[in-house]
Amino acid sequence: MGTPIYKRILLKISGESLARDKEGVIDPDAIAFLSKEIKSAKDLGVQLATVVGGGNIIRGQISSLGAIDRVSADYMGMLATIINSLALQDSLENFGLSAQVMSAIHIDTLTQPYMKREALRHLKRGSVIILAGGTGNSYFTTDTTAALRATEIGADVVMKGTKVDGVYDDDPMKNSSAQMFDTLSYMEVLNRKLKVMDLTAISLCMENKLPIIVFNLLKEGNLKRILLGEKIGTKVSE
Repeated sequence: MGTPIYKRILLKISGESLARDKEGVIDPDAIAFLSKEIKSAKDLGVQLATVVGGGNIIRGQISSLGAIDRVSADYMGMLATIINSLALQDSLENFGLSAQVMSAIHIDTLTQPYMKREALRHLKRGSVIILAGGTGNSYFTTDTTAALRATEIGADVVMKGTKVDGVYDDDPMKNSSAQMFDTLSYMEVLNRKLKVMDLTAISLCMENKLPIIVFNLLKEGNLKRILLGEKIGTKVSE
């Protein structure tokens, strides 16, 4: 089966990945596909934590409409991540995996509160931990949540799953001539203002020497291939 090059990973999944092209809903086929990809990683013996966005349900930009305060909109987005996390938990369990939702926003009847030591216990027992509720604070994205939680639990890498193959010098959906980077330094990302993760997340990863791999999570087998050492996507490091 092969030996994974990383022992503990944090996988960042966008909310849109759970919906595909269906606005504001969770697509059963999409979430089953993601669960299979996560199971393929777990079958290698990898400890896996994941942060799921909430953009398929509500996005923070709703505050730009003026009807909803930015802080309220951010908290609405955090609640959306909890909905997605509960759906992913149920799907993972249907594939025979142990999964636990841990939330920065305490909803005791549905989730466990996030605590680093308890999260590490779940990982060492072989459970997938799904980290919901963002950081628990407004003005921070789920990218920053991923970088923060990865640092706290001692992950070897942040793997950001997207719908494109990596980081490009322009939007590949609009510019067919856009070129993909194989590798980037943190400073290149910051200086060129490349859309990898938000600036806070990049800075946090840089400070802690935590590599980031941006890859197409929607291509079957990509997650497993990266774990086995194949050069897929764009790697951001020192």
